[in-house]
Amino acid sequence: MNFDISHLLEHWDFQPGQVVVRKFVGKDGQEKIQLRVDLGILQMNTHGRPDGKRPFGHASLFDFYISKLQTHRQSAGDDAFTLKAEDCARLQMEAFQYHHRYICLLQLEDFAGALRDTARNLKVFDFVDEYAVDEDLAWSLQQFRPQVLMIHARAVATQHLQTEEFAAAIKEIETGIDRLREFYEEHGRHDLMAQSPEISALQHWLEDVNHKRPLSKREQLEQDLNEAVKREDYEKAAKVRDALKRFKSKE
Repeated sequence: MNFDISHLLEHWDFQPGQVVVRKFVGKDGQEKIQLRVDLGILQMNTHGRPDGKRPFGHASLFDFYISKLQTHRQSAGDDAFTLKAEDCARLQMEAFQYHHRYICLLQLEDFAGALRDTARNLKVFDFVDEYAVDEDLAWSLQQFRPQVLMIHARAVATQHLQTEEFAAAIKEIETGIDRLREFYEEHGRHDLMAQSPEISALQHWLEDVNHKRPLSKREQLEQDLNEAVKREDYEKAAKVRDALKRFKSKE
């Protein structure tokens, strides 16, 4: 067996700052994703756990811990169920696999898959937040929530933009920004909120979408009125002003 993958890397360049990804069907008949990174290629399954493994016979390690919790509730009585440092570290490593995949799925415009994986990681964060033995362990995963919230918002909003539903897209981006701010406020991390790259990215995207979206009827009339006044075309300005008044009365 030849383990050298140089021939694959030579025909597929890494591009810094870009998500270079492709989808294909593997020899096992399963759809797979490959992500080009600087030192090679990451390969993952499109469905199920990205590495294709079934920890302890479960679809994912998270599913295994959910099963452990259910068993604990049935047999342990009042004893508290907790996640220790090792448990949180294992769940974090698995969450990274899903992180790589939803980044790829977003680039491939598989928005349903991206939303599935972001929602899954958010559930993991909630699970660890509730059962970790201390706050520091919980924060070890919670610190990545802003990234997931941003990707989730981008996946939903981009779908709206593809169908030219600008108002829905704008609302989703604004909701994403609000969720990020709520997260930082809930954890008392105002210092992180002020320099959050996720909030900044969504705000810049919001400005871009607002700039590119078609004007509403009212906005178009207001713009026409301003332009007529600037040109000192008072006759047209009067007509536009009357049309704007009629439109406002209908509203």
